[in-house]
Amino acid sequence: MRRFLRPGHDPVRERLKRDLFQFNKTVEHGFPHQPSALGYSPFLRLMAIGTRSGAIKLYGAPGVEFMGLHEENNTVMQIHFIPDQCQLVTLLDDNSLHLWSLKQHGGASELLEEHRFTLKGPPGSPPSATQVTAVLPHSSREVLYLGTESGNIFVVELPSFRVLEDRTITPEAVLQRIPEDNCNRRSCELVEALQEHPKNPDQILIGYSRGLIVLWDLQNNKATHHFLGSQQLENLYWQRDGSKFISCHYDGSYTQWPVSSDNRQPEPLENTVPYGPFPCKAISKIYWQTTKNGLPYIIFQGGMPRASYGDRHSISVIHGSQQTAFDFTSRVIDFFIIFSSDPAAEFDDPSALVVLAEEELVVIDLKSAGWPAVHPPYLASLHCSAITCSHHVSNIPLKLWERIISAGSKQNIHYSSMPWPIDGGTNIAPDPPQRDLLLTGHEDGTVRFWDASGVCLHLLYKLSTVRVFLTDADPNDNMNTLGEDEWPPLRKVGTFDPYSDDPRLGIQKIYLCKYSGYLAVAGTAGQVLVMELNDEDAEHVVDHAEADLLQDQEGYRWKGHEKLKTRDGPVRFEAGFQPFVLVQCQPPAVVTSLALHSEWKLVAFGTSHGFGLFDHQQKRLVFVKCTLHPSDQLALEGPLSRVKSLKKSLRQSFRRIRRSRVSSRKRRGGGGNASEVQEANAKFDQDALQEMELAPVQRKIEARSAEDSFTGFVRTLYFADTFLRDSSRHCPSLWAGTNGGTVYAFCLRVPPAERRMDEPVRAEQAKEIQLMHRAPVVGILVLDGRSTPLPEPLEVAHDLSKSPDMQGSHQLLVVSEEQFKVFTLPKVSSKLKLKLTALEGCRVRKVTVANFGSCKADDYSENDLAVLTNLGDIQIISLPFLKLQIRYPCIRKEDVSGIASCVFTKYGQGFYLISPSEFERFSLSTKWLVEPRCIVDMPEVTSNNHVHNKSGTENAARKS
Repeated sequence: MRRFLRPGHDPVRERLKRDLFQFNKTVEHGFPHQPSALGYSPFLRLMAIGTRSGAIKLYGAPGVEFMGLHEENNTVMQIHFIPDQCQLVTLLDDNSLHLWSLKQHGGASELLEEHRFTLKGPPGSPPSATQVTAVLPHSSREVLYLGTESGNIFVVELPSFRVLEDRTITPEAVLQRIPEDNCNRRSCELVEALQEHPKNPDQILIGYSRGLIVLWDLQNNKATHHFLGSQQLENLYWQRDGSKFISCHYDGSYTQWPVSSDNRQPEPLENTVPYGPFPCKAISKIYWQTTKNGLPYIIFQGGMPRASYGDRHSISVIHGSQQTAFDFTSRVIDFFIIFSSDPAAEFDDPSALVVLAEEELVVIDLKSAGWPAVHPPYLASLHCSAITCSHHVSNIPLKLWERIISAGSKQNIHYSSMPWPIDGGTNIAPDPPQRDLLLTGHEDGTVRFWDASGVCLHLLYKLSTVRVFLTDADPNDNMNTLGEDEWPPLRKVGTFDPYSDDPRLGIQKIYLCKYSGYLAVAGTAGQVLVMELNDEDAEHVVDHAEADLLQDQEGYRWKGHEKLKTRDGPVRFEAGFQPFVLVQCQPPAVVTSLALHSEWKLVAFGTSHGFGLFDHQQKRLVFVKCTLHPSDQLALEGPLSRVKSLKKSLRQSFRRIRRSRVSSRKRRGGGGNASEVQEANAKFDQDALQEMELAPVQRKIEARSAEDSFTGFVRTLYFADTFLRDSSRHCPSLWAGTNGGTVYAFCLRVPPAERRMDEPVRAEQAKEIQLMHRAPVVGILVLDGRSTPLPEPLEVAHDLSKSPDMQGSHQLLVVSEEQFKVFTLPKVSSKLKLKLTALEGCRVRKVTVANFGSCKADDYSENDLAVLTNLGDIQIISLPFLKLQIRYPCIRKEDVSGIASCVFTKYGQGFYLISPSEFERFSLSTKWLVEPRCIVDMPEVTSNNHVHNKSGTENAARKS
């Protein structure tokens, strides 16, 4: 009767759960998706980036990050910091203005939106009358000047956003001071630029799109000078001493204008078309930076010859005889220059050029010879080639960590050594308790190693597998350098390169053993590479082996892509992970599962056709197992259209229903007793219903992918030292789970170390389990006599884990998409199960074992299952009793790519892609939490404009 009683509420366990589990989305790693605006505060030394989705992100020194989100989710068009304040103003594409502040709240500091405002015109006026085109925060910190499409300049009080109507600068007022023969009413339409005089805050420069430029006296409310340009104006920039300013134009020219003390009509000093004489694109922004040696830096965006280079995204830097046009692979959003912000300084002395492109942030060192790029500590372009898979490794040993960093530093010799120039604030987050790696596989055949220990996701090392294969691209091609006589002097910068030489190079699976330094990567064309870490460059032959997963079965013909061609002879590899053996699966289908056991020197791999085991010490194939079912012809056709596979699935379902009807009629006609006929009818009804429901459920995008229809598709591989034949002897084993709900278990005989090279590894199939519900197997786990998951290979040898209990009976946990099931070993009899499909039809997408420590008691921790479902929920399930502990909504169920990209860590954290270029980091643990904590200095500005530092206040950067 006890099993029918409802379990009572256990307050002790509920209290313990609160000490163990807590869900937080902590930080976003990577590059903001679809950036649209850029701002910089020389006062705070903070940079702000706005996006098309209405997000705004602030960055300073590594670890100093803030984020806010506009409720409207409109595109951020402009960002302007209020001078000498911890405030900024954003302009959205719906013409609304928003005031943000960094303020303390509850002992921490947040980026808070304080006010919002939309400029409104008189009744009946057209929208262009108040459509803001230019924003100037005045140095008085009291007002904003807003230029509009109509030519009016409105003055708005801060922080109230009250319009000071009596101070509005109208086109009529401007035209009163300009001779009639020089311009007309249309000359004052659309304010293109507003710039405050660097030495006199009572004067502002107004630039209109048709070329008229006016110097306006704010005290006397009149124009003191006017400048008539012959071309459409794009932007303005004051020189530091205020004696001259620069205007840039639509025809690719820029002009220097003197500002005299009298009221004489000024004439341009110089008009230059840098890349003329042929028609050029517009110069949209320009800087003129003075230096001690007298030669200025002229830095501008655009201006390329239209006919030959009109499609280039460039920023040019001219300094004396030195000129370079930096060529970006994505559209330039905006840029700024970091230079001396001391008002008493005589020269600008620029130090760095910071460029926000659509797909990456690039910083150029202007102090060093050759103007090299600076390696960014954050805002990494994760999607420089599309991410195809991820793999997280926790608690990396120090020796391996240092060797990876050393290999990466040899790759970064072409980067500048200057410190990161955007260094506002101070990171006061505690040092990460351990070293974590996040490995990302990419479409171009590279694997990138990221430092995922703290707030900043920093690139440590990049591994390329391309050298092993013959591709159309020559690795010696250098796109960055051109001959000395080339004009324009273009130089490619940045790492974003979305084009892959061959899609078959794409990395699909990664497995790193942190103890031995062995790395296995597998790709799209059935290639499996085993590598080891080498601290020096080396040249050697990569051994090849083929694994025929079809085992020469007749009637099967592969219709997909060919395998990659390999290079003959020795191949030169740079320091780092170097491949020493290549296993090529035949047919060359996508590798769907991978496992590496570095203690036994074995690597297992699976595709949609079967799986195999390779001995990478003896470089010998141990065995292959074909998992294809006769009906799995789909697995041999390569990439399929959804329509084709759906039609075939429906056809097969109706045929099975028809056969079932015929067989049931025969059974009924054969004459049996009433109960047998009733059972047969019931079975038929159930089977028919299942068949009719099968295809639609399989085709729901949130439930199954197209690959799920392959029953032989190998989803998971797992090595374990456990009891497989009898309860008295344990042995090495390999387990494989398929899409059709089948689990294969192989006994392995691995020779002892002294005879390891003399005797072959032998394998023999010991078990085959068919799950009744035939749902895809997504995870396999063996629990020891203490119901603890078996340790990783070499973990016990490094004294980082207790030896597994081999005295008590072991248990096998099989996780399918629909249920969790525990079997006893070695008999494989069902002991316990938990069904998920009864709850809202959810299915398991990802599962891993995570260790959760108590935030109250340092000596208590437990192992649980972290499970991600197709609904985007994360569930924590206890081991070994399979009790649901807690459930958190994490990812939108419509975000299929986000769910597919999710990867859990060993200590209850996780990552998933919220865009092609950004990982969202989350934590399920109360103990392991990585989030920004920083101090932002609050400088105090005195009346004479000298900057002093006041004591900093502690800030915890949390998302609004």
